[in-house]
Amino acid sequence: KFHNLSFLGEVIDNTLNPDFVRKFVLDFFFEEKQNLRFDVYNVDTRSSNLSKHDFLGQMFCTLGEIIGSPGGRLERTLSGIPGKKCGTIIFTAEELSNCRDIATMQFCANKLDKKDFFGKSDPFLVFYRSNEDGTFTICHKTEVIKNNLNPVWQPFTIPVRALCNGDYDRTVKVDVYDWDRDGSHDFIGEFTTSYRELSRGQSQFNVYEVLNPKKKGKKKKYINSGTVRLVSVSCNPSQPTSLHYMSPYQMNAYAMALKAVGEIIQDYDSDKLFPAYGFGAKLPPDGKISHAFPLNFNTENPNCVGIEGVLEAYFQSLRTVQLYGPTNFAPVINQVARSAAEVTDGSQYFVLLMITDGVISDMAQTKEAVVNVSIHINIMLFLLSSAMEELDGDEVRVSSRGRFAERDIVQFVPFRDYIDRSGNQVLSMARLAKDVLAEIPDQLLSFMKSRGIEPRPPLPITSDSPSVSTTTATNTCTTKHCNPHP
Repeated sequence: KFHNLSFLGEVIDNTLNPDFVRKFVLDFFFEEKQNLRFDVYNVDTRSSNLSKHDFLGQMFCTLGEIIGSPGGRLERTLSGIPGKKCGTIIFTAEELSNCRDIATMQFCANKLDKKDFFGKSDPFLVFYRSNEDGTFTICHKTEVIKNNLNPVWQPFTIPVRALCNGDYDRTVKVDVYDWDRDGSHDFIGEFTTSYRELSRGQSQFNVYEVLNPKKKGKKKKYINSGTVRLVSVSCNPSQPTSLHYMSPYQMNAYAMALKAVGEIIQDYDSDKLFPAYGFGAKLPPDGKISHAFPLNFNTENPNCVGIEGVLEAYFQSLRTVQLYGPTNFAPVINQVARSAAEVTDGSQYFVLLMITDGVISDMAQTKEAVVNVSIHINIMLFLLSSAMEELDGDEVRVSSRGRFAERDIVQFVPFRDYIDRSGNQVLSMARLAKDVLAEIPDQLLSFMKSRGIEPRPPLPITSDSPSVSTTTATNTCTTKHCNPHP
């Protein structure tokens, strides 16, 4: 019995050594035998009937064989035509990360080498992601720009996990070719980058020399074979695969986490005002990158009224800003720390709730910030995809440059563990809020005791009542004021 899925591959013209771009996503079950069959054809017509094309060979294996091969790479001989060698077929497999972001990028080039005798060059780009074993797998091809040494390619959209499997620092290799009708495309040169570099956007960091190693080895005066420049890059939350996607039918993961925790803790807030911030976006009107901007865009008063006000500001900001890397945590932490440092009498206790996809660009600076603010605030860190136990001090206190955090102030919460696969999000979010907030009372008491702050006598409910301050971040942040008294 074979895996009951059927996939039609792509067609590559005029080549006996095709390198296919299209990927197939399969669910892997270790405890099951998942049989696969691969048939290879030479396309002769546009007919979808395979009997109209030349059969080149086939191969049988299991999904487990591919995944269990060294480096997830399996090479097998094609068969199926008696008395004829059919060649080989190579498979590579890799477990996909939970990163569901979609990136849109555009590139241009300048002064590429002339390759055609009667014209210039017909350039196109080929993108490869690096594998764990050091090899490269093709993941995207641009269109061909005819007879142009300074081409501007159309923007293209690609899942981030297809480009780098969600690892922003993984090498991305780009080859530049001159297209030939017979399929023997001429190599112009290559360069390497990473999604983290690309996410910086258009800058001097994203202008790449196209180098041809053979020409460089032969010609002493060789400089390069042209340059390729990143024109633009953006992360698109309008795609259903984005964690920020605003569905008309249900809240996204960021909103669910905000609502689950916020609706509980706001009952202990004295004024129901929550300073809310975003990080990792280009802001209108000039596209300036910010890592700590008020969600309501009011720098003088970043407060939102109630958790509903926070959600409204969050949704409005998604319609206004352009999500943009890198994702830096330190500016938000330091922003809240400045507010917390102004309160020394115990009348307020600050809790920072950060919700992110787990990709962090400034780990060293974030550790430094955590150590510095450990005397002022608590941090609850929600991760919607990859893990970040490095900041959780349950086992070893967070340290920076030889200094340790005064307390374990970071609580790591893997949001994915609370997703109810049956669809009952009400119960799962209630469980999430309970687990997240359960430690707050003890943390508050230990903080007050460590500073010798005694409880005040009960006071009438007035605007001067003591308060606790909580900050929440989701590539967005919110500050809350809660009464620390029972």
